[in-house]
Amino acid sequence: MSVPTNSAVEFVEIVPSVLLVRFNRSDERNPLSITTITELSESLPGWQNRDNIKAIIFTGVDDVFASGANIRELTRLDVAAAKHFSELGQTLLNSIASARQKTIAAINGYCIGGGLDLALACDLRVASINAKFAHPGARLGIITGWGGTQRLPRLIGKPRALELFATAKTITAENALRIGLIDHLADPVLQASLQLAAGN
Repeated sequence: MSVPTNSAVEFVEIVPSVLLVRFNRSDERNPLSITTITELSESLPGWQNRDNIKAIIFTGVDDVFASGANIRELTRLDVAAAKHFSELGQTLLNSIASARQKTIAAINGYCIGGGLDLALACDLRVASINAKFAHPGARLGIITGWGGTQRLPRLIGKPRALELFATAKTITAENALRIGLIDHLADPVLQASLQLAAGN
């Protein structure tokens, strides 16, 4: 069962008890846009409430996991709309972090900004060798409002988290594994994630 493939997000029950959530706007670098966050917020709770779903895997297409908010879109929002979007994303990621299912980020490529926040909200992070990670807000004069400032220090420690936030530098999957940002390095990443999901 899935939503139409022209949607920004695709929900597919690929094997019994496992839901695959795929970001499929590779031509736009899989942004966590207003449309994407809204689709997730409207559809994901229904899947989370299903007793037969034991694990949820998030992944992207091509060489991008998710690239975070669409900055051009954000510049067109007024204060009230921007606040609503921030709160919607924060509520969504909190729901992922507190889900009763095992949640896995199958990071197939670039995992940037809000995309990294989403991965941090998952129980496990599995990355392809070609994955890249960054929180580029410092270069843009913004900071994430989706929980990354809290979850990243808990995961890799305050000094390393501050370095990533302040420098906006990009790190490789191998370095991400070394500092504890990800749990596993594997290709094909989706197959490895399915094996972890099967361990419920």
